[in-house]
Amino acid sequence: MTTPTEQQAAGSPLNGLARGEAPVLESLVEMNLDSMERSELDPDTYVLVRLAALVAMDAAPVSYLMTLALGQGTDLTLEQAQDVLVAIAPVVGSARVSAAAGNLLRALEMASAVEAT
Repeated sequence: MTTPTEQQAAGSPLNGLARGEAPVLESLVEMNLDSMERSELDPDTYVLVRLAALVAMDAAPVSYLMTLALGQGTDLTLEQAQDVLVAIAPVVGSARVSAAAGNLLRALEMASAVEAT
């Protein structure tokens, strides 16, 4: 049996948001796809540049999740993403890079949760 709190959480708009069932997320995805096309960068470079920008601005895990989604159609490797983090660490600082690693992990956990539903 579920508690009233669990029932409220199940019907929460956040659950729909986590599953990508939200017009705001849909709009953000469309904006990102348009941006990739307009940038004229190859997809691998585009995702790596976005990763560096997200680290620099201490972005939330959902921002990393969107970038990971864009990177699914590329040939990027984990090593390339790590190379970007190493390259920008002297500029943004080790604390920001460490925070980014944690946010990336949370983004991967979010992706796994969405796939599981």
